[in-house]
Amino acid sequence: MLLLAALVATTAWSYGFAQIYPVQSPISITKSQRSARMTCEIKVSEEMFESMAVHWYQQKEGRAPERLLLFSDGKLAVETGFIAKRYMAEKVSSQKRFIFTIKDVIPDDTATYYCAYWDDHHDIKIFGSGTKLIVSSKVSSPPANSEILQKEHENQITYVCLVEKFYPEVIRVTWTDEKNEEVTDNVVKGDTWKATKNEEYSIGSWLTVPVENKDKKYYCKYEHESQERSLPTQDFSTKAAPQEDDCNTSGNSTVFNRDHIIHRTAYLAYIVLLLKSSMYYFIVLFFIYRMWTVTKHQGKKA
Repeated sequence: MLLLAALVATTAWSYGFAQIYPVQSPISITKSQRSARMTCEIKVSEEMFESMAVHWYQQKEGRAPERLLLFSDGKLAVETGFIAKRYMAEKVSSQKRFIFTIKDVIPDDTATYYCAYWDDHHDIKIFGSGTKLIVSSKVSSPPANSEILQKEHENQITYVCLVEKFYPEVIRVTWTDEKNEEVTDNVVKGDTWKATKNEEYSIGSWLTVPVENKDKKYYCKYEHESQERSLPTQDFSTKAAPQEDDCNTSGNSTVFNRDHIIHRTAYLAYIVLLLKSSMYYFIVLFFIYRMWTVTKHQGKKA
């Protein structure tokens, strides 16, 4: 999903302009039956929108995107291999949105769906952010906990946004400033990890800013199919962390040291990166060994 978006962005900027990307919602849909409905908003001029044709693609896990249908001039053209009567597409001109509906979902519908439109002037197809459909009897659940932790070190402040125990794993986490403009510099987003045996997931995102910006307010925004929320950085002061122990118990409540959690989260991220690097290292060694054995074998034949 992220690879497709990155390829599209790279292609667009290679032409020296910023494209208008379709915004899809919701980010994911979890259900076991009935219809699944998703939207694709494209903020272009009215004239361009009215003449626009939209493509819908299906991408299953581990496969390349496959075009499912084309919606143009109010007509629906479904690709071979798909059952036309199961799909419905429509246009809402007043909202500049296209709507795609899958009727009576089945497990085989589980996939990520992308809308796309063709930019005739620059000869490029622009894809949306995607909506993941999960056909499951398990009900989606919002994060059980979300908070921002702070760690000041030398001339920098690191904010850690923790979003814990949600389902499904599909979530979008971004940082914005006081002007509601997205912050992308010095931001690290970790991968989701399974927090419990109950198919619940967690994620962490880091923002590092100069210490002179400590009076500025930043926001960690997350979007999940069951909840959207914005957390301000300066509210962390109401959850001041005790500095003496890693864990203090008072009455029936337990207060955890925030520094300990930050170190634990950073450590987990480090271990994941280390494992990935080790895996790539062994893969490279394997191919080098194979090439060496083939060369050696050919040498003996000669």
